[in-house]
Amino acid sequence: MPSVFDQLGGRPKMDAVHRRFYDKVYAHPWLGRFFEDVDQDFIERHQGDFMSGALGGPHRYRGMPPKHAHRHMLITAELFALRHELLRQSIAEEGIPAEAARRWLKVDAAFAAAIVKGSVGECVPRYPDEGVVSHPRPAAGARRSCPHARAHARRHA
Repeated sequence: MPSVFDQLGGRPKMDAVHRRFYDKVYAHPWLGRFFEDVDQDFIERHQGDFMSGALGGPHRYRGMPPKHAHRHMLITAELFALRHELLRQSIAEEGIPAEAARRWLKVDAAFAAAIVKGSVGECVPRYPDEGVVSHPRPAAGARRSCPHARAHARRHA
């Protein structure tokens, strides 16, 4: 059976999904708060490198395992489910074949066990002078002005 990476159309198609996905994440009033100081192009490449290997493509990722990379963040089950839904939407909008989409989402869901936490007490700062990253769910109807909107417009023009 071909890898998910091959089924979805390789790195160009994966990158298109990640572009669409992170546009949604950065614009989201809750999820976007976790990425305020992270360059979107960087995180798209980083996630692409990670997921390439996770989905059977080339192994280029050189970062920390998910559990360690997210240990300083309070990522609740609700927050993870929201993120997972935005990924599902992005995969569908890019026209990824159904079987590849199903397998990609299954791999993605498996990472919840490594990063979802029930309370701030389960978080561990990465560095001695750094706190825990935790953002409460915004009030219903809250909007987020994306600080990267101009970069998005240039990139997608």
